[in-house]
Amino acid sequence: MVVVISLKDVWKVYTMGTVHVAALRGLTVDIKKGEFVSIMGPSGSGKSTSMNMIGCLDVPTKGHIYLYGKDIAHLHESDLAQIRGKRIGFVFQKFNLISSLTALENVTLPMMFQNVSPEQAEARGKELLAKVGLADRMHHRPNELSGGQQQRVSISRALANDPEIILADEPTGNLDSASGKLVLDVLETLHKKDGKTLILVTHDPALGRRADRMCVLKDGQVLKIEQLKRHV
Repeated sequence: MVVVISLKDVWKVYTMGTVHVAALRGLTVDIKKGEFVSIMGPSGSGKSTSMNMIGCLDVPTKGHIYLYGKDIAHLHESDLAQIRGKRIGFVFQKFNLISSLTALENVTLPMMFQNVSPEQAEARGKELLAKVGLADRMHHRPNELSGGQQQRVSISRALANDPEIILADEPTGNLDSASGKLVLDVLETLHKKDGKTLILVTHDPALGRRADRMCVLKDGQVLKIEQLKRHV
């Protein structure tokens, strides 16, 4: 099976004055194409930093990050931005929607940066919002939507450029349990029916155990990797 993302002995050290803090200490993990992997751990375990590495949002102090076999650990920011735009879709805890734009405009925005025509972007945006049950809310602004609806807009935006990888960082953290379940169901459907590689970063064991495989971090290292389901 094809390995999509591979972290090999990845370290991330932050310098604050004369103090050096190692957020990651030789992290090594492989994520396969079409897999659903959860990254678990308490606050301070390195979850957020590992997400930044996997999502090409930051570069390691040392070590290697391979995306489809190509080492991207030390690419320039402009090159990383291109990779993020085309291959990785992000779903964040705080939604990060632009308040002045409608749901449809929020979803079509990433396509504009990839030179998709306005007509094509609008058609795809409508299709994606319908897919998550928001066909009747696409012209509403974020403050006119519930938290669960805003997160579904965020998922649609993450899918705008048809990325192979969806990286969800605590996607249910700001939602009530019913809305959170709906959002997780949407993400799982994308994984199962559309074959998306899904990486879920969470501190919640119940969510983490919904994955095919759970990677538990402690002090910037892999504490254990647990196979939860047989991945076909």
